Amino acid sequence: MGTGTLMRPLNCEVVETVRHTPHISTLFLEPTPEGIPHPGQFVMVWVRGTDEVPMAVSHFEQGRLGITVQQVGTATRALCDMHRGDGLGIRGYYGNGFTLAKRNALLIAGGLGIAPLAYLYTRLVENGCNPTVCVGARRREELILLEELDGCEPVVATDDGSCGISGTVVDALRNVELEQFERIYCCGPEGMMAKVHSLCKRAGVLSRVEFSLHRYFKCGIGVCGACCIDPLGLRVCKEGPVFSGEVLDGPEFGHYKRDGAGRKVVV
Repeated sequence: MGTGTLMRPLNCEVVETVRHTPHISTLFLEPTPEGIPHPGQFVMVWVRGTDEVPMAVSHFEQGRLGITVQQVGTATRALCDMHRGDGLGIRGYYGNGFTLAKRNALLIAGGLGIAPLAYLYTRLVENGCNPTVCVGARRREELILLEELDGCEPVVATDDGSCGISGTVVDALRNVELEQFERIYCCGPEGMMAKVHSLCKRAGVLSRVEFSLHRYFKCGIGVCGACCIDPLGLRVCKEGPVFSGEVLDGPEFGHYKRDGAGRKVVV
């Protein structure tokens, strides 16, 4: 498949919207790109007249794709304001996803990091795995997609103590025996994920944990190099966005990233 084909968006229509909070929505889209997305993969979403942004797959069922969006800029604000019947462009599915566990697994989500993990949870259960889920948010109102965790009673933490444990999802992990899990998956703010990385390193399970990174993407297919991470020069859109804890055990993760101009900025 040539680069031109990879860069050509598929015209999609919004068939349903779910408003979780004033600033977070899930859009369900049809038709979908060819194939079935692997958990952890992403799509590039083109909002006509604004910009193109990467979005993790949060739902996929019967040819209907779901993306969960938080308003942080012009394009994501336009997405959250969309209604049924509105159109946009999609290309993908891109990147490397999670390695699926067969027996048991621990899913660790912070904030909007629940989006790719919700889809991962569904696929794990379908494969006969028994996942444990820890979810953190700033307040009760920002705990989203918990209804997607069918059959699971997640461990919940909120910064303000309005639901579950008072504290962060990292605090909720302090008494968890990480060694018992075949696989550990983590997605959320990078500062939070860096703390989870430290816990896993101390527990000697870095080879079992996988992190889904968010970086600034331009092309989404590994051509422009805007999303490279040091020291190996790995492209988040191509070799990632999911990386093992061992690969991320370096100078960049949890410390800095690059902005749209390629400058290093503190995470």
